[in-house]
Amino acid sequence: MAESKEGDCGPISRGEVARYPLFAVVAVLLGAFLANFDSRLTTVGLPDLRGAFSLGFDEGAWLSTAAIGSQIFIAPSVAWLATVFGLRRVLGIPSLVYAVVSLLIPFVHDFTTLIALSIIHGMLLGTFVPATLMIIFRNLPIQWWLPAISIYSIRVGFALDTSTSVVGFYVDHLGWQWIYWQGVTIAPLMGLMVYLGTPNEPVNRDLLRHADWGGMLLLGAGVSMIYAGLDQGNRLDWLESGEVMALLIAGGVLLILFLINESLVHQPWAHVNVLFSRNVGLSLLAILLYTLTSLSNSSLVPNFLSVVASMRPEQSGVLLLTYGALPMFVLVPVSIVLLRNFDARAVAVLGFSAFAAANLWGTQLTHAWAREDFVGIMLLLSVGQAFTLLPVIILAVSNSDPTRATAFAAYIQIMRLGGAEIGVALMGTWLRVREQIHSNYLGQHVANGDADVVRRLQELAEGFAVHGASTAIARAVGTLAALVQREANVLAYIDGFWLCFWLAIAALLVISLIARAPPGPLTPEPFGFARTVLRKCGATVAAARG
Repeated sequence: MAESKEGDCGPISRGEVARYPLFAVVAVLLGAFLANFDSRLTTVGLPDLRGAFSLGFDEGAWLSTAAIGSQIFIAPSVAWLATVFGLRRVLGIPSLVYAVVSLLIPFVHDFTTLIALSIIHGMLLGTFVPATLMIIFRNLPIQWWLPAISIYSIRVGFALDTSTSVVGFYVDHLGWQWIYWQGVTIAPLMGLMVYLGTPNEPVNRDLLRHADWGGMLLLGAGVSMIYAGLDQGNRLDWLESGEVMALLIAGGVLLILFLINESLVHQPWAHVNVLFSRNVGLSLLAILLYTLTSLSNSSLVPNFLSVVASMRPEQSGVLLLTYGALPMFVLVPVSIVLLRNFDARAVAVLGFSAFAAANLWGTQLTHAWAREDFVGIMLLLSVGQAFTLLPVIILAVSNSDPTRATAFAAYIQIMRLGGAEIGVALMGTWLRVREQIHSNYLGQHVANGDADVVRRLQELAEGFAVHGASTAIARAVGTLAALVQREANVLAYIDGFWLCFWLAIAALLVISLIARAPPGPLTPEPFGFARTVLRKCGATVAAARG
């Protein structure tokens, strides 16, 4: 494995081809899905975890921040660690430690110990997805890349759509402890697949001797501090909190120091010149827009069913599983076939168009919408999940040097994990602020003494009178206030769908600016019907130009 030279975008990342690629693909499947499931289960199951650990609201918020922030801290540097130490060492031992920590956490009652174990748990979990991505680039034959990357990409939407059902099943039937204990068996199995499917590579002592530890610490700490500030900002009222401001400012300063460090060190770990290619930069921007656009899938639909429709996770999870997750088993193979025959940009346009259509449909929301009213939206979101991230990653890889994926993978992880979690935090703030604004506007039309208001209060009071005339008026006022808040929430979710719609439109604009990728192993090879379609499209374009 060659040593990187000054000015390179990172060390050589290509390793030995796996002797048994199928085991390596299973390792990719288990690692990618475990990481996303664990993160989503912790988020969705947080109310149950607060009750189980006897935590207050603030303590529960920090539990979530610690678990995810530690993932963001370690994730960008995992590709470099895999290049230097080999995937067996980076995934093998951590998978066993992760299983032990997952087993112990449910038995902890001290908050300080719980936070410490959650940080360790998150850092170990943060190694899984970046390391499994490196399995694809380092050890799989090129002909395996497309199906393996499809597994990597589908995990996001699949975890979003199944985690709610899984949490409900665990809590109702097996116990909340299984939110953690699922990793006790899956993580060691993943480690075994890594051992069987990847070669035993020696430590690259040249790279280790010239390690850019400062750059790794600066980038990881900077991004994780910004995430913590954004995640806590919604709870602590942003600029009104010195704690939030300290986290955001310190994170920003560390990122600036990272950029300075990468321009000064002799062998930069992840030099920013990997982003100087127009197509690569636009592809990473498209990945970020994908994570933000898919918030309609991860936040808006399940949260509306919870907040407005008052559904438990297992109730709303049926919708997400049936019409969001299961269709992907058909749609992802279709996406692979399309990518083998058509330009990845065309497939990405289909995906983002499906996201845009789903979000536009969501703007028709009313308080009367029940679970079944979201079936069409979920089907469109499933198409968007299957036809978006995979082609965008193909675009990014096709326009970069896969043999130097170490540096490139660092920025993919920032967009993947940091962008997604930061987007969730910002969407939470967006919904809260919009709900307050709409409550204020609606409240201006519910004035004391207004004839319609008085009539509505009388109608409500008559209904409550059978339960006690003395409390009927108070109950009527409370009910009217709840109705106003419900409508304000509905309007806030409509604004959320509009926001995701315009993010999808922005993503389509970004895709339109990406130029054709140079010929390479992922270049489509059309045949049959696809060749006929492309020939007719080319003739149409030529005639228009003539």
